[in-house]
Formats: sequence, structure tokens, C-alpha cells
Amino acid sequence: MVACDSAEWLAHPGTVGSAKVGEPHILDDNGEELPPGRPGTVYFGGGAEFEYHGDPEKTAASRDPRGRGWSTLGDIGYLDDDGFLYLTDRLAHMIISGGVNIYPQEAENILALHPKVADVAIIGVPDEEMGEVVKAVVQPASMVDAGPELAEELIAYCRDRLAHYKCPRSVDFRPDLPRLPTGKLQKRLLRDEYATGVAK
Repeated sequence: MVACDSAEWLAHPGTVGSAKVGEPHILDDNGEELPPGRPGTVYFGGGAEFEYHGDPEKTAASRDPRGRGWSTLGDIGYLDDDGFLYLTDRLAHMIISGGVNIYPQEAENILALHPKVADVAIIGVPDEEMGEVVKAVVQPASMVDAGPELAEELIAYCRDRLAHYKCPRSVDFRPDLPRLPTGKLQKRLLRDEYATGVAK
């Protein structure tokens, strides 16, 4: 468990806190611990044991592959030099394009600031050559603006601020994105549409 008070948050803007129970570890894809500032999968040691009900495979996948007794809930994040944790994405949202791991939250955060974007989701869509490629599904501030010109503008806007391989190659427009009443974006529904060919 991590937590912080208001003074700590002001000193570490964006943090979800420092560990109060357990010890956080940030691991790369090979199970190596990463230094402060480098994002990876967030594992915890010294906390309570848990299992996914009726899903031993998912439970096994949540455990440290090197057997150090750590477990993960699938968050991506990093620690700062003072041990404060920052969450940047979810492992389930990761896009693997040409063997490279891409965390969509980075591009989403950038495109969400564009004045013509009301809402945005970055997803990986199937691609024969790369496995997956990055796509932006955008709810524009006005559907009147939706079209190739705005798509090109958004791709360029992202590429000016982020490595090109992390930015969308294409943009689709919709009048709204699938969100729960709580505001949580249902990315799975979007990914399933493109994976099954319902959306192209």
C-alpha cells in the first residue's frame, strides 16, 4: 500500500505516495530492477498474499518470475529518488509493435491537451508486419473538425512532443468513447472491435 499527504504530494506532484505496507520494486521485462525514474512493472514485496478467484494462470502471471516473493497488479510506473511511486499505465494496455513495448498513456496525455480533442484512447491494432501498430481513437471537440486534416495535425502534434514510434500512425474519430458511468475508459471494447474487424 502506498499513500501520501498533501504536503508530500506538493513536493512530489503526480505521485500516488510512498510505501506504507510492503516494498515497491520496478522491474523490466527480464525481471531486473530498474533505477529511479525508469518505468517498468510495479511489484510489491512484503505485502499480503492474494489470488485471482478461479484463475491460477492469472495468479501465477502476477508473481515475480525470479521467485523473490513479489507480486504485481499489472501497473506500470516508476519510483523517484525519495521512493515515491508514480503510475503511468496498465500492463494490459501495453502495445507491442515490432518487438518494442509502447505504453499508450504517454501519447494519450499529449493528445488530451490538444484544443480540438475532447477525449482520446490510444490502442494497438493488428498489423501483419509489426504485430501491432499505434492508433488513436479520438472524440473531437466538434465532429465538424473530424477528418484527414485533423488526423494529420494530431499525429504531427504528438510527434513534436514524443518519440515517433510511440505516436499514432492513424487516427479514427467518434462522437464519443466507451466510458463507464464512473468515467473509466473501456479500452478492451475498442481493442476487441479492431481485433475482430468490426472497426477498421
